[in-house]
Amino acid sequence: MSGLTKFAGVGNLLTPENSALLLIDHQPQMFFGVQSADRQTIVNNVVGLSKAAKVFKVPVILSTIAAESFSGPIIREIQEVFPGITPIDRTSMNAWEDKKFVEAVKKTGRKKLVMAALWTEVCLAFPALSALGDGYEVYAVVDASGGSSQAAHDSAVSRLVQSGAIPMTWLQVLLEYQRDWARTGTYDAVIDIIKEHAGAYGQGVFYATSMLGGHAEEARDTRKGKKAA
Repeated sequence: MSGLTKFAGVGNLLTPENSALLLIDHQPQMFFGVQSADRQTIVNNVVGLSKAAKVFKVPVILSTIAAESFSGPIIREIQEVFPGITPIDRTSMNAWEDKKFVEAVKKTGRKKLVMAALWTEVCLAFPALSALGDGYEVYAVVDASGGSSQAAHDSAVSRLVQSGAIPMTWLQVLLEYQRDWARTGTYDAVIDIIKEHAGAYGQGVFYATSMLGGHAEEARDTRKGKKAA
């Protein structure tokens, strides 16, 4: 990948080359029932996660449930990040019971599945447990998912962890993909995502680049000069 240096010994860390992103049922009707977190915060987080996957060219699968008859289309903010991806619509609450969905996962060739869904206790838990049973590694992005209550969300996450899934946040995924600020090919895009979606941290980055941008650029040019020398 352009701008990225493959590091040896990364172990179980996510990389753009070993993972795929699965976004399941981020639809209006599903958002209506979310009570475990602020719904707009979940939108912000899942869009940040989506942009991270796009910047690092990670394979992405979008899926919806009963989009035309009940739940509505995937939210506009996600579809705008991936205008060329048509969500796989299903009738089954467990996406892993949908043949087209599983075939799409297999086509990625990735065994590490980064997953976020609405609701946590159903549309995340069911396919995550099924994927684990089929030998995949599951990384559940808990702040880009939401449940019908706090108890439902928490108990579902606990169940997933006990079954072998790994809980993560969307920002952790982004930074795990970047992992080194010397990776200049994705540096600017990652900083833009942080500014827009990472809350107080993003505001701090915005302040630093606004007030100290000239110095930061000068320092970066100096580092490049030293490397060139």
